[in-house]
Amino acid sequence: MRDLALLPKAHLHLHFTGSMRHSTLLELAERDGLRLPEQLVAHWPPELSAADEKGWFRFQRLYDVARSVLRTPGDVRRLVREAAEDDVADGGRWLEIQVDPSGYAARFGGITAFTELVLDAIAAASRETGLGIALVIAANRTRHPLDARTLARLAGQYAGRGVVGFGLSNDERRGSTVDFAPAFAIAERAGLRLVPHGGELRGPEHIATCVDALHAQRLGHGVRAAESPALLARLADSGVALEVCPTSNVALGVYSSLAEVPLPTLLEAGATVALGADDPVLFGSRLLGQYAAMRAAHDLSDGALAELARMSVRASCAPDSTKASILADIDRWLAS
Repeated sequence: MRDLALLPKAHLHLHFTGSMRHSTLLELAERDGLRLPEQLVAHWPPELSAADEKGWFRFQRLYDVARSVLRTPGDVRRLVREAAEDDVADGGRWLEIQVDPSGYAARFGGITAFTELVLDAIAAASRETGLGIALVIAANRTRHPLDARTLARLAGQYAGRGVVGFGLSNDERRGSTVDFAPAFAIAERAGLRLVPHGGELRGPEHIATCVDALHAQRLGHGVRAAESPALLARLADSGVALEVCPTSNVALGVYSSLAEVPLPTLLEAGATVALGADDPVLFGSRLLGQYAAMRAAHDLSDGALAELARMSVRASCAPDSTKASILADIDRWLAS
């Protein structure tokens, strides 16, 4: 069994605050005298379930608490640098980190100022670690769709300057997905990759809506496509990639165990799958952990794991030269 930490890979599903190291969360909270819930201290990682709206509210509350410790530009730069360092340690060669700037605007001078701060932090972290990093700007589906249009225009403003995609996050059971179609049309015209969340807390019918109404090119999660062979075949044929996050699927109660995450079904149908860590600060597992968990739960061969890594690279927004370099290194890993 080859060392998975040495397997080159791309990371396409990582949320901004969610990428924070637990040790950094504790340190920043102590610095500013912030009292954290016991779920983020003695009982970390917390027991979570999003099976109902109340469960998602508890999850979102803990995420908001974690975000509250980011108080200075230095904190933002530290978070990005540490996320990059952690991905490199896990074999990461390309990272697309996702953020909703409106959640940080009040403290950091508005959505434009915060976006520029993050892009500057990304450029610095990339220089320091050698990791290719890009930004996905995501709207919050619990806010008004007009806010999403504002964020889509913001994302388009920085297309080609560090921003590569536009997403839609938060509880997919909330709001009307179709109402966000105009925002995604703005992002599509700007040439951004369209990457809404869908197919984790809702089933195949919502995945179809994301593809039909939002023109999704990748799906944040999308794992429940396994419940519909017809939809899964459609996704496979069209090349819509699924950003599967096994640890968070289990933590949020979508599946009761890692063995139930239907990765083999997705792969057998020919779907493009990219494993992601989602929110390590709440789920306690990073990118390498997703590969290790799926290897153990489904007895995946090194060849299958290498193909998972290849799919993550092909589904990424990395430059073609970067993709070619990473793919060649994956082949070398498998041949070793």
